[in-house]
Amino acid sequence: MKMILPDDLVVQNDSKIIFLIIDGVSGLPFPGKAGTEMQVANIPNMDTLARESLCGVLDPVSPGITPGSGPGHFSLFGYDPVKSSVGRGVLAAAGIGFELTGRDLAARINFATIDSSGNITDRRAGRIDTGTNERLCEKIMEKVSLGDKADIFVRTVKEHRALLVIRADNLSDLVHDTDPQETGVPPLDPEPLAKEAECTCALLAEFISRAGEALSDEPKANMVLLRGFAKHRPFKSMKKRFGLSCLAIANYPMYRGIASLIGMTLHPLTKTLDEQLTALRENYGKFDFFFFHVKDTDARGEDGDFDAKVAALEKIDAIIPEISALNPDVLVVTGDHSTPASLAAHSWHPVPAIVRSGCCRPDTVERFDEISCLAGGLGRMPTVHLMSIALANAHRLAKFGA
Repeated sequence: MKMILPDDLVVQNDSKIIFLIIDGVSGLPFPGKAGTEMQVANIPNMDTLARESLCGVLDPVSPGITPGSGPGHFSLFGYDPVKSSVGRGVLAAAGIGFELTGRDLAARINFATIDSSGNITDRRAGRIDTGTNERLCEKIMEKVSLGDKADIFVRTVKEHRALLVIRADNLSDLVHDTDPQETGVPPLDPEPLAKEAECTCALLAEFISRAGEALSDEPKANMVLLRGFAKHRPFKSMKKRFGLSCLAIANYPMYRGIASLIGMTLHPLTKTLDEQLTALRENYGKFDFFFFHVKDTDARGEDGDFDAKVAALEKIDAIIPEISALNPDVLVVTGDHSTPASLAAHSWHPVPAIVRSGCCRPDTVERFDEISCLAGGLGRMPTVHLMSIALANAHRLAKFGA
């Protein structure tokens, strides 16, 4: 039986929907602490919101599957996370406004540190600053060439992240990442996942070798790790699918890239939560849907820093009253995936969610955390259905059938 998509039932009105996405929001109990990050954090405003709302937990992809940020966000916006999966290279390019052509292969670069034996000691090169990144990209562009075999473009994204685009005929994205996702081992070779990618891998291997030579005198960022090989493909926009005029208030290029690919307007970069709030208030009359993204919780979780993640949650909690004061028809608070500090990485655990509207059935949940929300009225469901719930609560979906 064909699944009924919200696209088929969309109704236009002037309702407002806000998605506050707290990246990597949920976690696990931590040794020596009194629970998970959300349970330990003092977040009274989110707890109050939970008591007034419909709560539950979401599986970004499916139970047991650890999602990347790309699938996690596509799912939040109602796009099948498997069918919509796209490599980080394309997301990085979209996030910084690099226009890809049909001849381009894009990949995300992590500047990394290797020791004299060629083993990785830091996959993020000490989280170098963006200014250093810009200098390194210029250095590679000046010193590295593939001759007449391919054009290369290396562009700064943010901190230790950069973009590589190789432009040539007949390139393939069926290439294994060179980032082994661990330290103490050497970078992986670019291995083809199909015979058609063999020539592409040869070009990539040459680029990596020459980039390593160019960076060999750098104290920290002396190697590049490549991941998320991808070629551009179009997506049906949020406007065409759901009739929503959307604004993305997000600062990290990857999330801006996802928003751009599905047709959201990108607000200029902001530096603080207060500036993000100002952007939301100033543009509230101009759009229907607002994607408000906060990154710090995920970053601190990946650092393995429990206390810093707790502090980030508490800082976000302080802005909840100002967002609520806008009185959106639907307010959603959730995350794209879990990033427990105890694992210092993304995990497969379901993500707690709040949906507040004038026609929700409030449940018995008293606190906004991973355990409490299990008892909520939303139950446990795939994240991809969240957009349907939001549209329905905004009275933007018609009845199905006679």
